Order: sequence, then structure tokens, then C-alpha cells
Amino acid sequence: MKDYTQLNGLALAYVGDAIYEIYVRDYLVEQGETKPNKLHRAATSYVSANAQAYLIKKMLEEQLMTAEEEIYYRRGRNAKSHTSAKNADIATYRIATGFEALMGYLHLTKQTERMEELIRWCIQKVGEKNE
Repeated sequence: MKDYTQLNGLALAYVGDAIYEIYVRDYLVEQGETKPNKLHRAATSYVSANAQAYLIKKMLEEQLMTAEEEIYYRRGRNAKSHTSAKNADIATYRIATGFEALMGYLHLTKQTERMEELIRWCIQKVGEKNE
């Protein structure tokens, strides 16, 4: 399959979850953190459903997404998943799935520069929130 724009929201989110987590892990190690327990705790503040829902709400408030990006966010958000987050309500989990779908869409369609721009923005926002 080469036309990734046809993928369902959950497939996009599956890829987006992994991609976003890699960028966050890279960032944390670059910051000098090396202890696995601390890395895991720090990563959670960026990649949890609550964090991702917070980030997507901020993106919407600041009108950061293009109209096309919002379509893929909504595709993920509206997808019917048979699983749920351990530490989030269903609405938060759905919003977070939309966040992951957006990342997956940008990655699979090779919009790396745009994806990295949004991820840098996300990392900065979480950093500000955690201060």
C-alpha cells in the first residue's frame, strides 16, 4: 500500500505513537538523562494520553494545524478502538489517538520537516507545562 492517506485512523495512530515516542526518547537522552526509570517517567509526561490530548487542544487553540492535518487528527479521534488507556477517560484517549494519527500521517507521507516542527513545538509545550 503506497497511498497512506487511505489508511484508517487506528493504523495511522499505531505508527504515530511509535514515531512520536522515538523523538521524545531521543530528546530526553540528548538532555543528559540516562537512568531507565527516570527516562520512562520523563517520557510519560510527553507521551501519555493526557499529555497528547493537552497538546492537540493547544494546537487547535493556536490554529497550528493545516485543514488537511485536522482531517487526519479527526480520523484518528473518531476511530472506534476496542482498547482504552490505562490512565485516561475515553474522550481523552480518543483525542490522544487523533494526535497519534496526525503524527502517523505526517510520517508515512514523508512530511518529515513538518512532523519535526510539530514535535519540537510539543516538546517545548510539555516542558513549559512541567516547569
